[in-house]
Amino acid sequence: MSEVNNIDMFKNDVRYRENIAHIETIPAKKASFKKVDNLDEKIIDYLNSKDVKLYNHQAETYEAIKNGENVIITTPTASGKTLAFNLPIMETMIEDSDATALYIYPAKALSNDQLHVLENLEEQLDITINPRTYDGDTPRDQKRGIREKSRIVLTNPYQLHLILSWHHQWSRFYKNLRYIVIDEAHYYKGVFGSNVAFLIKRLKRIANFYGSYPQFILSSATLANPLELANRLTGEDFALVDDDTSPSGEKDFILYNPFKNYVRNKAYTQNAPSVHMETENIFMYMMLKNIQTLCFTVSRKTTELIAMWAKKDMTQVKGKLAHRIAAYRAGYRPQERREIEEGLKSGKYLGVTCTNALELGINIGSLDAVIISGYPGTMISTWQQSGRAGRSNQKSIAILIAFENQLDQYFMNNPQFFFDKPHENAIIDLTNPILQEAHLLCAAKELPLKRGEAEKYFGISQNVIDELVLKKDLFENHNGDFMYPYDDNPAMDHSLDQISSEEFKVMNNGRLLETMERSQVYREAHEGAILINKGDTYVVNSVNLNRGYVNVSQQTVDYHTMVLNKTEINIKRKLSKTKYGNLTIHFGELTVSEDYFKYKKMHFSKAIGTYPLDLPPLKFNTKGLWFTIPKSVKDTLEDMFPNEEEVFAGGLHGAEHALIGLFPLHTMCDRFDIGGLSTNYHEDTQEASIFIYDGYEGGIGITEKAVDVFVDLLNSTIDLLNNCQCKSGCPACIYSPKCGNDNKPLHKNATKYILEYMKKLISGDVEGEKEEIIDVDPVIKEKDEFDEAFELYEKGDYSASKDILNNIIANDKKHVKALALMAQILYNQDQKDIALLFTKKALAIDKSNEMANDLEVLLTNKTKEDSSDFSSLDDVEALYEEAYDLYEQGDLETSLELLEKLLDFDDKNSEALALVGLIYYHSGFFPKAVEYYRKAIKINKNGEMVKQLKMRIS
Repeated sequence: MSEVNNIDMFKNDVRYRENIAHIETIPAKKASFKKVDNLDEKIIDYLNSKDVKLYNHQAETYEAIKNGENVIITTPTASGKTLAFNLPIMETMIEDSDATALYIYPAKALSNDQLHVLENLEEQLDITINPRTYDGDTPRDQKRGIREKSRIVLTNPYQLHLILSWHHQWSRFYKNLRYIVIDEAHYYKGVFGSNVAFLIKRLKRIANFYGSYPQFILSSATLANPLELANRLTGEDFALVDDDTSPSGEKDFILYNPFKNYVRNKAYTQNAPSVHMETENIFMYMMLKNIQTLCFTVSRKTTELIAMWAKKDMTQVKGKLAHRIAAYRAGYRPQERREIEEGLKSGKYLGVTCTNALELGINIGSLDAVIISGYPGTMISTWQQSGRAGRSNQKSIAILIAFENQLDQYFMNNPQFFFDKPHENAIIDLTNPILQEAHLLCAAKELPLKRGEAEKYFGISQNVIDELVLKKDLFENHNGDFMYPYDDNPAMDHSLDQISSEEFKVMNNGRLLETMERSQVYREAHEGAILINKGDTYVVNSVNLNRGYVNVSQQTVDYHTMVLNKTEINIKRKLSKTKYGNLTIHFGELTVSEDYFKYKKMHFSKAIGTYPLDLPPLKFNTKGLWFTIPKSVKDTLEDMFPNEEEVFAGGLHGAEHALIGLFPLHTMCDRFDIGGLSTNYHEDTQEASIFIYDGYEGGIGITEKAVDVFVDLLNSTIDLLNNCQCKSGCPACIYSPKCGNDNKPLHKNATKYILEYMKKLISGDVEGEKEEIIDVDPVIKEKDEFDEAFELYEKGDYSASKDILNNIIANDKKHVKALALMAQILYNQDQKDIALLFTKKALAIDKSNEMANDLEVLLTNKTKEDSSDFSSLDDVEALYEEAYDLYEQGDLETSLELLEKLLDFDDKNSEALALVGLIYYHSGFFPKAVEYYRKAIKINKNGEMVKQLKMRIS
């Protein structure tokens, strides 16, 4: 059977087709070529020797560069961008024996890869350019020779940031600098991109000082705003080349949704689909069909786990393929990464799992299939990763496997949006005052700043310089130039990856683990927090806010922590307001105060403890957008849902979460880059308001761009909610993983109403208070008897509550919640003997009932520690979930220990028996796996784990 047919088989396979949300067949296309006149003879001979004809976009790039234009090329992976700009640069190198060029790459691995390309060109063209990489790994004894002899130098922004002040050592290079190449330019966004933009302007100033005015050549993936990005990065105007004329084979791009037919049940979530297991199954399927596959994952740990599972499973199924599986990620030694890259090109490796480290333009050839496990955060990354599959004349496949979050699920339900056009804007903000000051100090250290240069190169007014002089950070000399007055290098104190220079060191027994900003310490490394670093867990023992130290100790724990905070916002200054129909979006400067007042220890989704935090509020000035919702909407919602509390607040909160969840659709950011606040009444607006703000001191341009695309953002968010099948909200629509209020209150139907109301404001269907009642098809169900009894109990009307509970128990003797509530009321009424009787009845039916467990501790004088002994009545479900989670993480040994403890207590638990069988299967004990399968199938042949085990051993 041909490989093409094998690729086609996946979408029709009975095991997978039910979860396929959409198949987009991208047709094959032929190449379009163009002849370039007046090429240098050496270039012509080189192209002829390689039998290379230039694609139309390569020729267009060449001509624009030779005409002296700055160029940005935005075509897909493997479309020949590198050759397009290397040819005119090489031609210049032939014509001018002194000319130099600087290539800037975001990653060391990529610059090393491109070095080999340049070395090959040097040899083939018989010219001397001495291309070299200059970064933190360059041996000290080679650096001087590179500065004095190399005509092409490859580096990264971090290295450039530190060496610009040593420009006098590079005078030869800067005097002759003809080209600055910025590859993978789409990586320069947000805080990092804004820092790099100032860095490039510092570089331009130094080149101009030595008399050179280099051309800029940018290479990028497809963007919504390529010319804007290029201009903001460099301060120059650009020609755009964006028409890909390279050939490509047909490709099936499949949106695969493990949650397509899954309905979330709050009370029982352990049968939720496992994205990691689905990924491994599809990865295995491809390799067994002899389809060379690259599998992108969202983290280093997942990369390792899926490769490990696949190797174990392949050993059982087709052992000779196991050694053709590998994992690839940052952190490996360079020679290990090179070996895997070469192995992919040669076909030695059939399947490789990897992080986004392989989405860059590293040369690994083209593969047959790509699996993307979880939306990687941007459309750019998605298309870069999928572009790894597809040889010029063969069919390929790309599969995006969705997680249960807003972005992933939005794409699954809106494929036309996914495949329509590039929606993302790469954001660079040059107005952040902290970044402005930091780079002005760096520039003054490199060369004295002449009056007017701050405005000329950086777009910064003289007022900022004057303030730095007042603070004694700059000194004005007798010539009127501004100098950095100290001996240190300010570049050492300013990281390109952050705004604040305040840095906390995370220490484990005197060893530095990592560094982080104060805001990250508050969120992730407060006292008592569980911090994860390179897959290991650490408990934060102490935080020294004054000295900037976080002390941790490594511990294996079965819980994680979640911090809660209260946010206050004051409007400092309104900068603009934008009207869309009758909806007004305000934008301005905000003062934000985040009070991190307590944290929870969480065992899965269950809180096992709440602890206070004593931290001074985190206060910062930023920029953000806000809008108001009139009181009439509140009145309407309360009429629609008369028996429910906090409906309006829950709708505002849900709208805030849902809008933030889809921000990355339209602005290239992470949802953790932004914060939000919703309130029934805000003092500054005098109305119910929703604020969304940049989570960085001074702002970074994300919400400013969101004002421009707000209508698209709103429509996307409405589509998200309309397509989500849950009843009252879930992680795929209005829950937020970063909510400081523990995702309370939330109301899905009120959220839909508010968003639809805003849409009608935009279309002019409603004006202010005169809105129509919008039908959102609310799901209003009558309260059942138990809900009524519980409300009466909460009001203290025990007698009426007991009457209803007695009626419930008379009709259903196993109604565990009614039995537990009856026990609670009896305990409150000091009838402890009868309370204990009802408690035992409840626990006999459901050992995990929280109210009954708490009562049993009180009534039998047991301690909490005693009650967690797994040989007595216990929360079996929580123990199983813990074991399952460890199994998914690859900790099979600990998972097995917990399952054995569980089975000592409940040896008829079919799911636990089947999971033990799966662990034995993955560990290579096939007979034991079969033994536990037989035990499990006797009890419940339809259990989820039982089915999975059956699939493996059969």
